[in-house]
Amino acid sequence: MATQDFKSAYRTIMDDHFTPRLEISFVEEDGRRQTLAYEKTAWVIDNERKGLRYGENPGQEAALYRLVGGNLTLGDVSFVQPGRHLASDVELLQSGKHPGKTNITDADNALNILRYLVESPCAAIVKHNNPCGVAKAASLAEAYEKANRADRVAAFGGAIALNREVDLDTAQLIVQNYAEVVVAPEFGPGVMDVFSRKKNLRVMRIGNMGRLQSFAGQVVVDFKSLVDGGLILQTSFVPKTRSAADVVPAQTTCKGKEYRIARLPTPHELDDLIFGWLVECGVTSNSVLYVKEGVTVSIGAGGQDRVGMAQYARDKAYRNLADRICWERHGMPYNTLEDAGKRSAIDEETAAAKGGLVGAGMVSDAFFPFRDGVEVGLREGITAVIQPGGSDRDFEVIEACNLAGAAMVFTGQRCFKH
Repeated sequence: MATQDFKSAYRTIMDDHFTPRLEISFVEEDGRRQTLAYEKTAWVIDNERKGLRYGENPGQEAALYRLVGGNLTLGDVSFVQPGRHLASDVELLQSGKHPGKTNITDADNALNILRYLVESPCAAIVKHNNPCGVAKAASLAEAYEKANRADRVAAFGGAIALNREVDLDTAQLIVQNYAEVVVAPEFGPGVMDVFSRKKNLRVMRIGNMGRLQSFAGQVVVDFKSLVDGGLILQTSFVPKTRSAADVVPAQTTCKGKEYRIARLPTPHELDDLIFGWLVECGVTSNSVLYVKEGVTVSIGAGGQDRVGMAQYARDKAYRNLADRICWERHGMPYNTLEDAGKRSAIDEETAAAKGGLVGAGMVSDAFFPFRDGVEVGLREGITAVIQPGGSDRDFEVIEACNLAGAAMVFTGQRCFKH
């Protein structure tokens, strides 16, 4: 049997057969048409003009289109206005390889998160359309470093999105690791020289990121394709909770008895909870995450049961901290550390710190159906919780938090993302 070169599939740039222009028309009952007009996006690399490298996997043809004209209004909700390009029309400053579908969708979901975090330097590292680490800080370099160290293992080969011009300090940190994509509004003097050391790094400039905040809070028509070619149209999700004024203390009534949270979050805790909630809105459901000091400690995404995701995110926090300690102390990943004594020391330190969860905030994209979910975090020392509320057993969750002395607020809104 002939040996197959499977690696060559990843090096192939697919020739796609998708049309250069695309129009989607919607017909009203009276026969009037509303049409959206698109043009295919392509880049010139090594004197060759090509679009997407391939789709989700090698061998899948794919094409990226940008909206250039037309509009769609259903009731009082319209589609995104044409010409406001972000990830659909990136300027490729350095490529090495043409972008694939996942590179674009990872960048897009990073922007989906960053649009709500524009007030300070912020970094979001996304992989498989879910954030590995998100952090805000006083400087962009600090934000990137914190986001990367939040989950260094998962961030390997991810898409890094930054909401400020990239400076030399940030660039020097980025090239110490392996990344597929860096997206930013601009790149400062000397930065591209630094990035040139990573030949396969795709560096994407999106000048329109300056208008990113205009996408926050905007309700538009959203599309979902079905396996049979059908479509589901819905209005896009917009988080109502974006500041401290948008949450309410956890309270409920059950069988005529009122239950209230005994302690409100401190301003510092509340800042973390709001930050975590806005990150949560960009995480695939079911999901639970933990945040502390403006950084995601760990993120549990795409699970089927809530207590399971609380446990997964808890376990991930322990793994993240052990790896971070090992990397900083011994310059190697925890998974490759063979010295039993050193591993034992790291394990003890990680256990003592409870994975870095002591004093963290816990974020859930939907209510806790039972108290077992929130108790996962409480046992690790989390001190504040944000969740939608609305469960028949909210009273149990409130009681659990009161028993642990933890604060909890409700958003009154679920933020599922599928």
